[in-house]
Amino acid sequence: MSLVRVHNFSISLDGFGTGDGQSAEAPFGHAGEVLHEWMFATRFWYEMTGKSGGSAGLDDAFARQHGPGIGAEIMGAGKFGPPGWHKDPDWKGWWGPNPPFHTPTFVLTHHPRPSIEMEGGTTYHFIDASPAKALETAREAADGQDVRLGGGPTMIREFVAAGLVDHMHVVVVPILLGRGERLWDGLEDKEKDFAVEAVSSPSGVTHLTFTRTES
Repeated sequence: MSLVRVHNFSISLDGFGTGDGQSAEAPFGHAGEVLHEWMFATRFWYEMTGKSGGSAGLDDAFARQHGPGIGAEIMGAGKFGPPGWHKDPDWKGWWGPNPPFHTPTFVLTHHPRPSIEMEGGTTYHFIDASPAKALETAREAADGQDVRLGGGPTMIREFVAAGLVDHMHVVVVPILLGRGERLWDGLEDKEKDFAVEAVSSPSGVTHLTFTRTES
């Protein structure tokens, strides 16, 4: 069976995966882009945004694991757009006409709408479903490849709580946000389901990998 994977998901030292006050002007709320600066400096990011340059070290190596073997993505409503996006029929996500997913992408929302086909192979499907049902649908679309969970923290937390995640790459950024949406709330003892490894990067972030162990 295909795996369920999380990649490049950044959190603060106090566990927040996004800041408070998300809006169209501030996709990550008061956190701004500080959680993702480690990735923006990599060659992976430069290539993905059509630029030359970027670093080719440890952060780049981790960042590049984001795409290979992925056949579908599931994301929460808060990743697709700011609060209230479902009221705007023209809203098609933050990423412009050619989003970086290049697979069927399932948006979990209580306000389903018709699917949107974008450039580059991304098609957004809007579904109101439990984690297990959403995963079943995404696995069918992935056609034997793995399914990536794109975030935000609420939906990843729900999938972990349901025992549906096989691999997580979480990046701990040395900042304190103080408020926002935490990743780990309510997941006490869940680390026992995984083999956990930590690698420190010269950039100051710590890459945590959680690999599900056999029960």
